[in-house]
Amino acid sequence: MTCSRCGFEQSGDGTECIKCGVVFAKHLKRKRFSAQEPGGEAQTLSSARYESRPGKISGRFRELLFRLDSEAGIFSLAGRTIILAVLFFWGLRFVFSSVPSNYAGESFLHLVNLPFHEAGHVFFRIFGRFMMMLGGSLTQLLAPFICLLALLFKTKDPFGASVCLWWLGENFIDLAPYINDARDLNLILLGGVTGKDVEDFHDWEFILRKLGLLNYDHFLAKASHLAGALLITCAVAWGASLLFKQFRHSHNVPTGS
Repeated sequence: MTCSRCGFEQSGDGTECIKCGVVFAKHLKRKRFSAQEPGGEAQTLSSARYESRPGKISGRFRELLFRLDSEAGIFSLAGRTIILAVLFFWGLRFVFSSVPSNYAGESFLHLVNLPFHEAGHVFFRIFGRFMMMLGGSLTQLLAPFICLLALLFKTKDPFGASVCLWWLGENFIDLAPYINDARDLNLILLGGVTGKDVEDFHDWEFILRKLGLLNYDHFLAKASHLAGALLITCAVAWGASLLFKQFRHSHNVPTGS
C-alpha cells in the first residue's frame, strides 16, 4: 500500500498512514469530492489554505517528532530498546533521588557534563562577570539541547533526539545540588575547595546573591530537579512511542481504526 498523500510505502491494511498519519478514507473522500463537484477542486484548494493550515502544521510537527525510519531493521530496534530500557531504569534513580543526596553529582555523567560547564565560563567571559558565572550552567544545558535540535532537524533522528532530551533532563537534576548549596557552601568544587574557602568561587552563590534570590536557593534547586524529572519522563515516553511505531511497522501490524 502506498500513501496517496506522502507516497510512503507500507504493508498491511491499516486505515491510516503510519508515517504522515493521514486517514485514507477521509483523504480519498476529499479527493473524490474535488474531482466530481464543478469547481470543487479549486474550492477545496482555496479553503485548504485557511481551514487545513492547523492540520498541516500538526501533521508536519508529528512527522518531525515521530518520523519512521523505514530502513531500520530488527537489530536497530533491539539495540534502541536496550538503550531505552537503560535510560528508563537509570532515569528512575535520578528522578527519585533527593536533591541533598547529590546522586547526579556523584554519577559518572557529571564528569561528562563538567567540561561543558567549565567551557561555558570561558565562552561567556566576554559578557562580564555575572554572565561568566551563569555561563557554566547555561552551557551545560545548551549542549544536550543543541544536540537534540541537530538530531531532530539535521539528521532526522527523533529517537536520538529523545535520548538528548533525557540528557537535558539529567543536566537539570545535576545542577540542582549546586543551586541548593548556594547558602550552605559545603559542596567540594573543582580544585578541591568549597565556596567557603574562596570568595565568589561558587557559581550559584554569586548568581543568586546578585539577583537578591539567595534565600530561594532550596526552592530553585527543587524546581530544577522537578524540571529534569519531567524532561526525563517525556523523553522515555517519546522514545517508547517511536519504538512501538517501529515495531508495528517491522511486523506489518495494521493501525486499526
